[in-house]
Amino acid sequence: MKFKAIVADIDGTITCEKRELHLGAVEKIRTLKLPFVLATGNILCYARTTSRLIGLEGAVIAENGGAITVRYDLKGTYEESLEECEKAFAFLSRHFKLTKLDPLYRRTEIALRRDFNLQKARTLLETQPFDVELIDTKYAIHLKSRKINKGIGLKKLASLMGLKPGDFVALGDSANDVEMFEVSGFGISVGNGDEKIKEAADYITEATYGDGAIEAFEFLEGKGWI
Repeated sequence: MKFKAIVADIDGTITCEKRELHLGAVEKIRTLKLPFVLATGNILCYARTTSRLIGLEGAVIAENGGAITVRYDLKGTYEESLEECEKAFAFLSRHFKLTKLDPLYRRTEIALRRDFNLQKARTLLETQPFDVELIDTKYAIHLKSRKINKGIGLKKLASLMGLKPGDFVALGDSANDVEMFEVSGFGISVGNGDEKIKEAADYITEATYGDGAIEAFEFLEGKGWI
């Protein structure tokens, strides 16, 4: 088994617990001799900047699959999904005091502060015709289309790169990484991953956060898979 690329979540996966980039993980990533894609629920400019700081080529999946780009010098492509999210937001706002995060930059979904009753909100959404869902990434709650996820984003980006999703090893720590694991060739959860991602993983590291990412890369190298 030999993989041709890696796709990794950012926050909670290649960071420290307080969301700083894990410098050891960054150093290790720079030694890898294959394409490395960042996949995040955060906005596109955040993903691009992180890719640049690490020293990568700029291939990123942002907004949980709603935005992708292959290189720094190419514009990102966005899914047309924000309108229905806004309708669902207006509905939920009748029941909760909701705070949007990065509203000026987020173009395919709505990110919300984690200060309301998520389960109650999900139950209320089930009474409505909106084809949306609420995903908790431990850093924000994402109100997003069910038709968009990191797995779909990886399929599109892989095609643009001349690869297949199964050519990728995927790393993550949260429920929004599950679909990415499902379409990739091999999924690795870092030790701090939530239960959903651990259930979807082919391998779980003992170490957490960026230390877990380093362990994952060393595991893959030891197997001769990258």
